[in-house]
Amino acid sequence: MSNNRRRLVGVVVATKMTKTVTVQVDRSYRHPLYGKVVRSSKRFLAHDELGCHPGDQVQIIESRPISKRKRWAVEAVVSRASESEVAAARVVEEAAGVEAQA
Repeated sequence: MSNNRRRLVGVVVATKMTKTVTVQVDRSYRHPLYGKVVRSSKRFLAHDELGCHPGDQVQIIESRPISKRKRWAVEAVVSRASESEVAAARVVEEAAGVEAQA
């Protein structure tokens, strides 16, 4: 019973929405012409029933469209963030919220 849905591993960077997390997936690849290692990252909105926190490393899986921008779901938590990482991420989120309001 294998399926061919894509799976990606990334880090939770924001949990501001209800049952939704923002997952940043980093990838590196070698440039086809110049051979330099290029690092790129992309953010996905994922449906979260597991209660992830910022800093957690999670595996997301392709799913049916859940909302306008949400097409992924958190399948498993690969590793939990330590308490200090969670506290630091909350401070950064709150600072970003204060800057957005100003």
